[in-house]
Amino acid sequence: MARRSASARLTARPSRLIRRPAATAIAATLALLASACAEQAPSGEPAAEPVKGGTLVVAISEDPELLNPAVTTSGAAHTASELLYNGLVGLNAQGEPQPELAESWQVDDDGARYTFQLRDDVTWHDGEPFTSNDVKFAFEEVLLKYHSRTQASLGEALAAIETPDEHTVVFTFDQPYGSLLQQLDVTEAPIVAKHVYQGGDPLEHPANTKPIGTGPFTLERYQPDAEIRFAANENYFKEDLPYLDTVVMRVIPDDANQVVALESGEVQWLWGVPGPDLERLRADGRFEFLETGVNPGGTNCIMTVTFNLDRPIFTDVDTRRAIAHALDRQQYLDRVQFGQGKVAEAPISSGISFAHAENLDDMPVHDPARAEQLLDAAGWVREGDGTRVANGVDGVKDGTPLAFDFLHYPNFADYGELFRAQLRAIGAEVELRPLESTVFVEKVFTERDFDTNVISYCNGTDPEIGVKRMYLSSNIGPVPFSNAAGYRNPEVDRLFDEARTTIGDDERKAAYQRLQEAIVADLPYVWLVETTSTRVFPKRCGGFSHSGHFAEAAYCGTS
Repeated sequence: MARRSASARLTARPSRLIRRPAATAIAATLALLASACAEQAPSGEPAAEPVKGGTLVVAISEDPELLNPAVTTSGAAHTASELLYNGLVGLNAQGEPQPELAESWQVDDDGARYTFQLRDDVTWHDGEPFTSNDVKFAFEEVLLKYHSRTQASLGEALAAIETPDEHTVVFTFDQPYGSLLQQLDVTEAPIVAKHVYQGGDPLEHPANTKPIGTGPFTLERYQPDAEIRFAANENYFKEDLPYLDTVVMRVIPDDANQVVALESGEVQWLWGVPGPDLERLRADGRFEFLETGVNPGGTNCIMTVTFNLDRPIFTDVDTRRAIAHALDRQQYLDRVQFGQGKVAEAPISSGISFAHAENLDDMPVHDPARAEQLLDAAGWVREGDGTRVANGVDGVKDGTPLAFDFLHYPNFADYGELFRAQLRAIGAEVELRPLESTVFVEKVFTERDFDTNVISYCNGTDPEIGVKRMYLSSNIGPVPFSNAAGYRNPEVDRLFDEARTTIGDDERKAAYQRLQEAIVADLPYVWLVETTSTRVFPKRCGGFSHSGHFAEAAYCGTS
């Protein structure tokens, strides 16, 4: 391919690169933010003014177990650790890439070559200088091996990473790759230090609980299952930031207790609030709100039920389809999410508008009668109101009950209870297995010791970021939050490749439409709800971002 005669220098106008899907994808995601901002101050009081110093106490639902967001896409780990790190770029409120560790970049060969100029004033928290070697190491030895979204997207597209000097990094692709800049923020590609991790196992490294980053805060103390205390990075490369002296993340597993802590003034930031409590907090008058589909662990998330396709009980697609027809997705939205989000209508989030499929004829709708017909035809017989048993089911011994487990995080218990109740109505018995995150990941992705589960799969702002990893045949394995179903379809693999190498929203949309039709026909997953969350904080505080650097520019005045 001939080189372009002029490169695209991107400093003042970095959105110049987003000539493909990202612009439309981000617009839908950030529409939520725009509507939320309009209601952040219902009483009409002015926003608080920035002040230096002070402590922000944040409620988190579970212990993250590690503070390295480069080796996992776990929401708990990212929530608790992204303040410690940076990406090459950040994303502003409009979703456009902005300078972060990279102060500028240029694009050549129609998007097949990206050259990043790095800042020369960045140091790691231990005082060592940040260089291009850290970027190359972070991608090649950590992100491309352990971060499921990076592995599935860049893993097969990236040809090489070169470091011509200490402050230059070059990403080269065999073909134009339009979504790179959307994959370089602190959520999708946090940069970790080569001098810290080199020679060790990134998954078991001591630095995972004693991290060294470049971010706005440094780790002061980590008490598992209790709290994580961060101190302002006095040498942060962004002038005058952060404002806060200290951020404390306190583990409060119960949502109701989190709300009580907010109302009593013990905490100043909640990541989410149950629906009934949200109504009361809105009426209180002391708080502001930010509704968003953007989270530290990812954007445009869909609560998704996984079938383990290695299990004989789920080999038959009609059995899987029957289970899908038994699920009333509106109830998950109403009873579990309390209306925060929308019913999922396709495998790709509607927040990625250019890629979201429409009119999927095979997308199961709530139809218990159809579910029972499919199970009868598949050989799952039922007497009275009891549990069905196999009678002529391919690959399943006669007399085997239609019974299986459902793995979930403890904070997803309500999804499990509703799943079990809805399936009991069609003669399927479900055993709920709540597991902490590390055990869940081991059981699902390493041991593959599960029947079904529920996962919040975040799609990102482009299917390359968070969708592809769920379906690629090559992405079945021990990487957390990859292809949990064990799904294999060569045509789907080919269509993802076609979409990756195609330029233009309309052309890519056609490929994504076809691959979603194929995925829905196979039904390796059931897509329940596209979730949003409502952040809550006192009116005396402000400067928050929806991203993983939510407290980088945050401040809290006096009461």
